[in-house]
Amino acid sequence: MLTVDFTRFPVAAGDHVLDLGCGGGRHAFECYRRGARVIALDRDGDEIREVAKWFAAMEEAGEVPAGASATAMEGDALHLPFPDDTFDVVIISEVMEHIPDDKGVLAEMVRVLRPGGRIAVTVPRYGPEKVCWALSDAYHEVEGGHIRIYKADQLLERMRESGLRPYGTHHAHGLHAPYWWIKCAVGVDNDKALPVRLYHKLLVWDIMKKPLATRVADQALNPLIGKSFVAYATKPRLPRDAAR
Repeated sequence: MLTVDFTRFPVAAGDHVLDLGCGGGRHAFECYRRGARVIALDRDGDEIREVAKWFAAMEEAGEVPAGASATAMEGDALHLPFPDDTFDVVIISEVMEHIPDDKGVLAEMVRVLRPGGRIAVTVPRYGPEKVCWALSDAYHEVEGGHIRIYKADQLLERMRESGLRPYGTHHAHGLHAPYWWIKCAVGVDNDKALPVRLYHKLLVWDIMKKPLATRVADQALNPLIGKSFVAYATKPRLPRDAAR
């Protein structure tokens, strides 16, 4: 289940990509399949070990083109272990709402992104997220949980302040917002509740089969209740870079 739309945010073979806060690795895997040189970084060592296993399995299964590479590593988003201007592409998906110093994370991403490079930032959308917070304290009052809710204009302004130039936005996962509202209403850890189990089956069916009915429904719901807000931006080239 991808949050970044790669038709709006192209990743090409040979691109050097950082998936920051990669979690389970979904965006890193897609970039790897497209032939990129990928680094998936997360502070959770267990997640990183699983991502590394999947990278190896993808290579063994012949799912990646020649020249592609992938590395999974532990790291701190506020202290990235890379030189300036390293990456062509940086992705940070559903991470910034967890980090107190979000401006510091943006600064680090801009530092390691080369001039002319592209960045994708996704966060929970303001409206659906407010509903979750209203329905359940347990949804966000947990260690490592969500500590803020972004308004779209607020996130875009922070990106501009960091030196980025936003060029596009959209919403994603319209079918997923009601699922989280149900979970918050019955208890976020109560996966045995009948409405939760039934809706989860629907989402798994949608992800695995991609039927036309749910694809149309998701597209129709995205502008209204899409669970995620997605913003794309570039790092402007310096005059000397443009001349070169």
